[in-house]
Amino acid sequence: MGSFLSSKKSAISRVVMSKKQKSLPIDASFKLPSPLPSWPPGGGFGSGIIDLGDGLQVRQMSSFSKVWATHEGGPDDLGASFFEPSPLPEGFSMLGCYSQPNNRSLYGWVLAGRDETGSALKQPIDYTLVWSSESLQIKQDGVGYIWLPTPPDGYKALGHVVTSSPQKPPLGKILCVRSDLTDQCEFDSWIWGLDKESDVNGFNVFGLFPSNRGTQATGVCVGTFVAQKTTTAPVSISCLKNAASNLSCMPNLDQIQAIFQAYSPWIYFHPDEEYLPSSVKWYFANGALLYEKGEESKPVPIKSNGSNLPQGGSNDGAYWLDLPVEEGSKDRVKRGDLQESQVYLHVKPMFGATFTDISVWVFYPFNGPSRAKVEFINIPLGKIGEHVGDWEHLTLRISNFNGELLSIYFSEHSGGTWVDSSQLEFQNGNKAVSYSSLHGHAMYAKPGLVLQGTGSVGIRNDTAKSKKFMDTGTNSMVVAAEYLGTAITEPPWLNYFRKWGPKLTYDIAEEIKKVEKLLPGKLKSAFDRFIRSLPNEVLGEEGPTGPKLKRNWTGDEV
Repeated sequence: MGSFLSSKKSAISRVVMSKKQKSLPIDASFKLPSPLPSWPPGGGFGSGIIDLGDGLQVRQMSSFSKVWATHEGGPDDLGASFFEPSPLPEGFSMLGCYSQPNNRSLYGWVLAGRDETGSALKQPIDYTLVWSSESLQIKQDGVGYIWLPTPPDGYKALGHVVTSSPQKPPLGKILCVRSDLTDQCEFDSWIWGLDKESDVNGFNVFGLFPSNRGTQATGVCVGTFVAQKTTTAPVSISCLKNAASNLSCMPNLDQIQAIFQAYSPWIYFHPDEEYLPSSVKWYFANGALLYEKGEESKPVPIKSNGSNLPQGGSNDGAYWLDLPVEEGSKDRVKRGDLQESQVYLHVKPMFGATFTDISVWVFYPFNGPSRAKVEFINIPLGKIGEHVGDWEHLTLRISNFNGELLSIYFSEHSGGTWVDSSQLEFQNGNKAVSYSSLHGHAMYAKPGLVLQGTGSVGIRNDTAKSKKFMDTGTNSMVVAAEYLGTAITEPPWLNYFRKWGPKLTYDIAEEIKKVEKLLPGKLKSAFDRFIRSLPNEVLGEEGPTGPKLKRNWTGDEV
């Protein structure tokens, strides 16, 4: 599968403290726990073939024949395996081979192409041997040879051919694509190499995805890889493009509902979690207030659907939301109401509408205080990390070829991680499990401790299974799907573009001093540097903006 489905780490380095799972053998092909349902009829969603325009049709291939494998190097030093799609459906041709690391079970795909006009696809005119393993003293199954097709003028190669023989592949083994049907792509996750950081010994294999990604971008991921001896050279492989900007393969509203019921994740909260989610309607109906700059003494109650919130504009500091003033109400609303919680779905095309992303937004009235781990000492951080209003999300990535859940993005403070389906925990069929961190509400695929920081100093993100959980399929609302036009009426609160919480006025320096009193001398400076490097959103100095102002609303998750 395209390497964009594998894990991508947030900018802040992290140390995972949970128990490491044993990898499955590469030949153990992963399948979702339950068969895919029959999707409601309508359009081209789930039809198996997508027309990208000018007679180029593509099909997603997930059945493979192994060509070559190595058993060292790459992630976890377990090697990688290389495959070609097989058997190809009648009329379809290979566009490139597939590869993945051996540290997970086989779970992937590549696209195969069919030319309905006679000009979209052509054979290469030759091959260049990019690399072979014959001189390497490594654990491998035979010898591997990686070839780059030489396309005819006006065409581009979308993938490599891998062989176990030094003879050049037949010219008809792979087809190249007309240049106007292709797009630029870039490195994604590392698949294999003996020295990822070296351009001297550095033959490396990377996954690929389009350079321009987002709801309006037309680049299509092919699922192939690029093999290069230097990571500084331009990428020698191209991606496809939805030249027709065809959206007919995107799901209709009935299909969206069926998809979410099939895959709606469960979110588990830590046993000690005090600050749980609620619906936006519950939050407004239970005393949340709208403040205006210059009129701070006259806060306004918010109507249950948010219809009296300022619409549009920008995050200019003119308005913000806050908890009720009365202390008893404030404390009650802070804690949310799990029984009244609801998730909000944003449905959008991705990778030239060959995939559907369903972002699942969860609202918390309050984000609790953080805890730090400094070497062997666990320390509560006082008010650091607290803020009013907290939006977190998961994103389900669905193949428009067959409706299969291929990966989930777990938002983690200012970043996040893609986890493909073969690495997810499931229950009740195909419903993935997510873990919300204590107080901070970052989302993770596995329980345990993730330390957000550097080395042995960082903020604790503790997750665990408990009796506190949310089945997101029981109460959900599609709040936006722009490609459906007027089919979805967006709630007024979605177009409120200011802060969902006030800017806090506590003295962060004073809070740091309180914590440092508990630390041995040599740890104080390391802790101080770490805390001051954190963004305001993590420190809790400001409330967040709503979902529409997040970069992933129109872009890809990064």
